[in-house]
Amino acid sequence: MSSEVISRQLDKLGIVPVIVLDNVDSAVPLARALCQGGLACAEVTFRTAAAEESIRRINAEFPNILLGAGTVLKVDQAEKAINAGARFVVAPGFNPRVVDYCQSRGVAVFPGICTPTEIEAAMEEGLTNLKFFPAEPIGGLDYLKAISAPYSQVRFIPTGGISLDNVRKYLAFQKVIACAGTWMVHKDWIASGNFAQIEKTVAEAVAIVQEVRSQK
Repeated sequence: MSSEVISRQLDKLGIVPVIVLDNVDSAVPLARALCQGGLACAEVTFRTAAAEESIRRINAEFPNILLGAGTVLKVDQAEKAINAGARFVVAPGFNPRVVDYCQSRGVAVFPGICTPTEIEAAMEEGLTNLKFFPAEPIGGLDYLKAISAPYSQVRFIPTGGISLDNVRKYLAFQKVIACAGTWMVHKDWIASGNFAQIEKTVAEAVAIVQEVRSQK
C-alpha cells in the first residue's frame, strides 16, 4: 500500500507501538494483547534476530493488523520484512537505497529525519510522511514545529522519548500523523509474559488518542 494510504490508517490509530522481540514465541501473544487493548498496529524492529519470523507469525495469526518493520537499515532487511508480511517500513535515518527499494515494491516507507536538509531529501523521493527521530533528544515538539514550518505538506511520526507524559502535546499538533514509542510494550513486560499489563497500557494510550482527537 502507498504511504498515503498507510498514513491515513496510522492517523486514525494515533499510536504506533515500537516492539523489540528477543523471542519469536512472544510475537503472537503480544499482538493479541495489542488488539485486545484496542490497537491493531505493531512496528517490529529489526534490532534482534527474531524480527523477521515475528513479523511472519503475527501476519499469519492477525492478517488485519497494521504491521510494520522498524529499524530497517539495509535493503536486505527491507526485503525480509516485506516478504514476511510487513505493510510498512520505518528507518531511523534517510537511506535512499532503502526508500527506493520499498517504493519499487509498492510498500509505504517512513525514513527518519531531524533536519530541513533531510526533509528536502525525502521530498525529492516523493515522500511527505516522515518519521521525526529522535524526537525528544533533538529538541522535542518546539523543534519539530520550527523545522516543519516551511513544509506545509509534510507530516510526521515523532519517535524517541515519547511517553505517557508528553504524548498528548505531540498528538495535538496538526502535522503529527501518529506517535510511536515503546512505553506501551516494555521489553521486561514482554520477557516476563506480562501481556495483561501491555493490554492495559495500550488501552490507556488509545483513550488518550480519543481524548486529544475529540478536542481538535
